Amino acid sequence: MTPEDQSDNVASTGIAGLDDILHGGLTPERMYLIEGTPGTGKTTLGLGFLLAGAAAGETGLYITLAETEVELRAVGRAHGWSLDSLKLFEMVPPDGFTEDQEQTLLHPSEVELGETVRAIMAKVDEVRPARVVLDSLSELRLLSQSPIRYRRQILALKHFFSTRACTVLVLDDKGGNGGDLQLHSIAHGVVALDQTLASFGAQRRRLHVVKMRQRQFRGGYHDFEIQRGGLCVFPRLVAADHAIEEAGEAITTGSPELDALLGGGLVPGTATLLTGPAGVGKTTTSIQCIVAALMRGEKASYFLFDERTPTLLARSAALGLDLRPHIESGLLELRAIDPAEMSPGEFASSVQRSVEVHGAGMVVIDSLNAYLQSMPNEQFLVLQMHEMLSYLGQKGVVSLLILGLHGVTGDIRSDVDLSYLSDTVVQLRYFEALGEVRQAISVIKTRTARHERTIREFQIGDNGLQLGEPLGRFQGILTGVPTFSGESTTLMASQAATVAPQAR
Repeated sequence: MTPEDQSDNVASTGIAGLDDILHGGLTPERMYLIEGTPGTGKTTLGLGFLLAGAAAGETGLYITLAETEVELRAVGRAHGWSLDSLKLFEMVPPDGFTEDQEQTLLHPSEVELGETVRAIMAKVDEVRPARVVLDSLSELRLLSQSPIRYRRQILALKHFFSTRACTVLVLDDKGGNGGDLQLHSIAHGVVALDQTLASFGAQRRRLHVVKMRQRQFRGGYHDFEIQRGGLCVFPRLVAADHAIEEAGEAITTGSPELDALLGGGLVPGTATLLTGPAGVGKTTTSIQCIVAALMRGEKASYFLFDERTPTLLARSAALGLDLRPHIESGLLELRAIDPAEMSPGEFASSVQRSVEVHGAGMVVIDSLNAYLQSMPNEQFLVLQMHEMLSYLGQKGVVSLLILGLHGVTGDIRSDVDLSYLSDTVVQLRYFEALGEVRQAISVIKTRTARHERTIREFQIGDNGLQLGEPLGRFQGILTGVPTFSGESTTLMASQAATVAPQAR
């Protein structure tokens, strides 16, 4: 088979996300190294690779030097797999530690290493597999006792496999002291699995392709989870990999006054940031926008970080913005996210899936504060949000981002400044007027239209968000805590049935 022919054929890893990272899969008839500490999913990856080959009619051979066949079949049952289609070869026989097996005239490692390698070759010649998994190299490293002998044995195995037309995954637990780089140079490709444990929450697993000859691949770290059914890999979102789609006309928010404040409504392909202190009405504003889209028959996705789903549904219904019918019809996808249990890569993959599978034309993230807590450093959040918003913009999606601010009056600040990433910034604030605390809304910037530069009072009542006429006579606007000094006749009349205390 010529290199040109090989470039047109790939061997699927059995993991959709990893195949996506590798732009299709692995080059057949090559040897690859899968390295990672215990518990990162190497065995699961190897079994999934062989089962993918078996589904395509290829013979698979799993050679284990560390685990027993019973343990391997138990792993398969845990994932709902039957390993009957695979050949499992356990290198250590049940009587392997009797006195008859001990070596007395020669050093045991010299004899055992040669016998082990010959047994591997003999089994491959017997089965004639198209795919092989060798688990694990740490046993060969221990038997070799020196880097030179170890490298020679790996080179011998690589040459042997190259003459048998099989694709090989060799697993290594990173137990060597200096042999890893030699392995990297020998293998055709290297995939490293890693896991970290945060101070709180579940462990985070991620992988990266160290090298891959003859194939393009997406670099960087990619989050993954070990789930029932194998590894679930979430490729890092790269906006440049996705085509730019033409954006449509501006859509209404469901409120003519809010449309006027925004300069015509929400423009597809833009991101709108809603900022304000707790309870001011950010979530209610986003719900009104999303209900208006749902009433037009458009699909939407709502990612909820801060609030319990029953609470959101109950108070939305009390405001006349009932979301349940739209969830039942399939137009609205409402997902409650636990940032302690979901990695940033999995969340980005969920957003991408909501657009490409669910067909969402509007996406709400409520809120960025909780999403920030899932990242080890806020600079990574900004980079990932830039890619995500660029992707959503290229897909023509209306994005609504909610960012809670610390403080209610006085010094109001945020954990991170994402205003420069947003196309539109809507500021919601409390203000004091005639002995009452009221709510005001204004648009700080928009890149798509000439927006109102006024401040409007708004109230949250039985009919959702209601905006008043533009107000003058404000002081302290730039401080973030506007104070009204006008007359009461210009303010909105108080509503007895207001549900403002429940707003966010």
